[in-house]
Amino acid sequence: MEKKLLNILIVLCIAAFPFLFRGSKMRENLVVYFSKGVLATLIDTYVVAKKRVEYPVRPFPRIFKTNIIYDVLFFPLLTVIWVKLSDNDNLGKIILKSLLFTVPMSIGQWYFERNSGLFKWNKWTPFHTFGSCTFTMFTIRGFVGLLKKLDKLKGNLNN
Repeated sequence: MEKKLLNILIVLCIAAFPFLFRGSKMRENLVVYFSKGVLATLIDTYVVAKKRVEYPVRPFPRIFKTNIIYDVLFFPLLTVIWVKLSDNDNLGKIILKSLLFTVPMSIGQWYFERNSGLFKWNKWTPFHTFGSCTFTMFTIRGFVGLLKKLDKLKGNLNN
C-alpha cells in the first residue's frame, strides 16, 4: 500500500510540472522549487539523523535516509503553488494562505503516520510539521523577495 501511495504522489507531482513551470515567472518558480528542495532536504536530513522521524518505506533506501519524494518533489511543488497564489498579497493574506497549506499538510501527515508505514514519528508531532513547513515556506518567500529587490536594484543601476 505504501509504495502505491508514493507512486501516486510521484505521478501527481510530475503531472503538475507543466502547469507550474511556464509563463513569465518560470525563473522565479524554478528558484522557489530548487531552494525549497535544498532547504527541505537539509532539515529532513537533520531530523532523521536526530531520530525524530523515520521513513521505513522510501525510494533508494540504501542511498537516502530521508524520503526524497517529499523533499525534492512534493514540498517544493506545494511551495511553488503557495508563492504563486500569494504573490501580490499583503502579509495578512499571505499568512492566511500559508495556513491553507500547512494545516492540512500537518493533519495529513498525522493521519498517514497513524495509518500507514510511510513514516514514523519518534520525537515529532503535527505541530513540528506545521512549524517546519511554515518556516521553510516563509524562508523561501523571503529569499525570492530578496532576489526580486536585487534584480530591481540592478535594473535601476543599469539605467
